[in-house]
Amino acid sequence: MTIKALRMHALPSARTLGRLLLMLVLVSRACLWSEPVRAPKTVPALLLSDIHFDPFADPAKISRLAAAPASEWDQIFAAPSSPNREKDYTALLETCNLRGPDTSAELWTSSLQAIKAKAADASFVTVSGDVLAHNFDCKFNQRFPGAKEAERVAFIEETIRYVVRGLRSALPNVPIYVAMGNNDSGCGDYRDERHSPFLTQTAKILAETIPPSERSEMVRDFTAQGSYAATLPASVPNTRILVLDDLFLSSKYGDCAGKPNAVAPAAQIHWLEAQLAMAREHRQHVWVLGHIPTGVDLYATLTSMRNICGRGTPKMFLGNEQLAEVLAANAETVSLAVFGHSHTDELRLLTSEKTPGRPGTGVAVKIVTSISPVNGNNPAFTVARVDPATAGLVDYTVFSASNLTGVNSTWSKEYTFSETYHQPAFNPATLKVLTDGFRLDTPGNTAESAAYLRNFYVGDRSVLIKPLWPEYVCALTHDSAQSFTNCVCKK
Repeated sequence: MTIKALRMHALPSARTLGRLLLMLVLVSRACLWSEPVRAPKTVPALLLSDIHFDPFADPAKISRLAAAPASEWDQIFAAPSSPNREKDYTALLETCNLRGPDTSAELWTSSLQAIKAKAADASFVTVSGDVLAHNFDCKFNQRFPGAKEAERVAFIEETIRYVVRGLRSALPNVPIYVAMGNNDSGCGDYRDERHSPFLTQTAKILAETIPPSERSEMVRDFTAQGSYAATLPASVPNTRILVLDDLFLSSKYGDCAGKPNAVAPAAQIHWLEAQLAMAREHRQHVWVLGHIPTGVDLYATLTSMRNICGRGTPKMFLGNEQLAEVLAANAETVSLAVFGHSHTDELRLLTSEKTPGRPGTGVAVKIVTSISPVNGNNPAFTVARVDPATAGLVDYTVFSASNLTGVNSTWSKEYTFSETYHQPAFNPATLKVLTDGFRLDTPGNTAESAAYLRNFYVGDRSVLIKPLWPEYVCALTHDSAQSFTNCVCKK
């Protein structure tokens, strides 16, 4: 065969080359279109709040619990219930003026099993306060009349140890950051003192839940004022978590004698400002974890029948607006603020009212729903997805129990933020979009408003707040008393 013939057989024609190139282009485009869009890598975290564990749920077992370490409590709880359990517990609740049961051993066991199943890969855990049951002191005094203060505090500490022990067993080797709530005290609801025996003993228990390298500093700060700073795991790099005991900032706060104390609240704010300044200097991201949120207590405002468009003023969660102002002033440093207290699933957008920033700036606030069913709500917890680059909250899913007791309960997904609200992340910009939509929808009828109303109270009692939807929406973005009043009264 000649060289010319070989060339003719070896080389494709121009038309063939054109067809091949066209096929390659089409195939490459098809691959691009068919390749799934990958979500950004996120870090899982477990958010808990208002556990309100109640060791008194079977009053006949209290004496055995008080005589045993927390490591033996599971065995005591597993024993058959006393014949008069329901009757005795109901009587105890009535004596202590309680509206319903908190978290029993059965419910806590069910919660831990669900946590192990739904959040096994969590990198860290936050607990937004109120580990102890409501009116803990009253229940203790009813069962142990004449007991010494040290004995009561010792039983309180063992109860906290039991709850923490359960979490560590369900999620071993995972750091757990626990804030104190208004019920977490050695001397009564909304009462405590700096350097109290309660804080001193609790510091030792909670120190075991964070890395050894940070424990001595944590014990020092927590003993002084119930607050501490720690580093989030390496999976969320360059991020600090500031755990704040904002019981001291509450409008109801008093020392163990019930007297006002201006030193403790001022010390909390000073500590927070110093920690934020340090984080800002080192260009760190910050999570702030507390119990009582900032802003208007809408429920207390309404039940007190205050005419805020007249001469009345709204009831506030905290004694002043300093916490909100400090957080808003550090919006570029604070990636997320997490609170509890209301037992409901909520959001807030905190912006500076003194120096308004750019649209879409501010601090995203997540209020975590409760494990305790005391308000008739289904127990629930939240599994979050965190952006490791910014420490921002990308998404979360709420899981809830099928009943209030934990007995034969199943836990299932209540909702996922991104699926329900069609937003790419839980951040100031997306919360601005959501809350603007809520504000324009005064009847609360859009898909997003209806979803928020439904999910606000786990178990869906949207009928409770729908008539007050415009007022409630004002509370989401208007944190100060004056700003809220202006919003509600359209000033």
